Amino acid sequence: MPTGVHQPEVPALAPERPGRIPWPIVGLLMALCFLSHMNRVGMSVAGNQRIMDQFGFSPTQMGMVYSAFLLVYTVCMIPAGWFIDRFGSRVALSVMGFGSAIFGALTGAVGFGFVLSAQPLLTLVVIRGAMGLLTAPLHPGCARAVNHQVPLPCRNWANGLVTGAALLGIACTYRAFGALIDAIDWPGALVVISASNAILAGLWLWFSAARTSPDTSPGKAELGLQSRSMRHDASGGTPAESWRSLVTHSSLLLLTLSYAAVGYFQYLFFYWMQYYFDQVLHLGKTAGQDYATLPPLAMAIGMPLGGLLSDRLQRAFGLRFGRALVPVAGLIGSAVFLFLGILAQEPVWIVVWFSLALGVMGAGEGSFWSTAVELGGKRGGAAAAIMNTGGNGGGMLAPVVTPWVSEHFGWPVGIGLSAFVCLGGALCWLWIDPSANKPATKTRGTGPGATQVH
Repeated sequence: MPTGVHQPEVPALAPERPGRIPWPIVGLLMALCFLSHMNRVGMSVAGNQRIMDQFGFSPTQMGMVYSAFLLVYTVCMIPAGWFIDRFGSRVALSVMGFGSAIFGALTGAVGFGFVLSAQPLLTLVVIRGAMGLLTAPLHPGCARAVNHQVPLPCRNWANGLVTGAALLGIACTYRAFGALIDAIDWPGALVVISASNAILAGLWLWFSAARTSPDTSPGKAELGLQSRSMRHDASGGTPAESWRSLVTHSSLLLLTLSYAAVGYFQYLFFYWMQYYFDQVLHLGKTAGQDYATLPPLAMAIGMPLGGLLSDRLQRAFGLRFGRALVPVAGLIGSAVFLFLGILAQEPVWIVVWFSLALGVMGAGEGSFWSTAVELGGKRGGAAAAIMNTGGNGGGMLAPVVTPWVSEHFGWPVGIGLSAFVCLGGALCWLWIDPSANKPATKTRGTGPGATQVH
């Protein structure tokens, strides 16, 4: 590299071969996401199959247990981002893994008689709320780790693989965790998953420590040496050097708003698709379960494929335009495919169009996470947490807004509303500049394949 040229960051956990994905680290991140989501979604499977009958909980009471996790998880997302930036993703993800294991096992212990003041509902609410707190660093921490582990030309693909593993974990939970419950009952199933989380967290803690630079402490290592030679946001914002500039960064705020549209669309499928197939289309409970599983699987496939495509477009058309193409096309495509699914008459075609809608939506996931961390600079964990808070905030609206609109105007309108939400999310990318927090670069060569030297 020529002398006198700025280097934006010196990651503590550098890949062994520049330009390639460090597969052991990315594989561990994928496994953390897979098991964490199986642990959290497994609670709903256990609730439906065993817990409500065992303790006499009503659906509303069981919903309180689910909501305790989601509410605390969302509220604590931004503090988790601060924790990631302060102590590094290695420590944050280790805390997340061991914390999920402990409180997942405690959830199972309730089935063995461990309750507070003979109140199983209160006990589960407290335990799942604490688990939500400790799980909050998961996705921002993974995105931050990818940012420091994976070179820019492969970053969207790596983020797509990691987030895709989370969706795969959700899709596998209903069958795999359900079978485990049938074999050893729900307390034992939760203990098994929790033990797996603990083993995986130990592997992550050991392996990431082995890859830390010997002259840098684990927490401060990932902060790197952020360059002071920053360009201003093309839309008038400033680089994210402080909390104040972070929460007023125009590109980050627009990214958060766009990700809220993604969250709204995703949660619509997660919460209402099985009901739509079963109760609205009258396809039956079993068919409803099978049909509702396919769209998340399509999204799990779309995430890494979209990340790979985004990396190639980024190299061909530059960071700003190339990075935006896949999420914009995905949001617009989701709206189109959703409308086709609503208009379709045959159940098979409804499932096909809905699966394509969620699949192309997932294609932009890697671009969202890469952009958030890059916009945040040295506060990349906090920036990713802000974006994810927006995603969860938008997602929390879908379970409430969809049935309310459907009650007044019909289910096609209630579901179709999310298509317009997607179009609004796509529009945000017109003003999102992923390079807004990048130092000025020099270009080696010309044309789309030219490389940039920092």
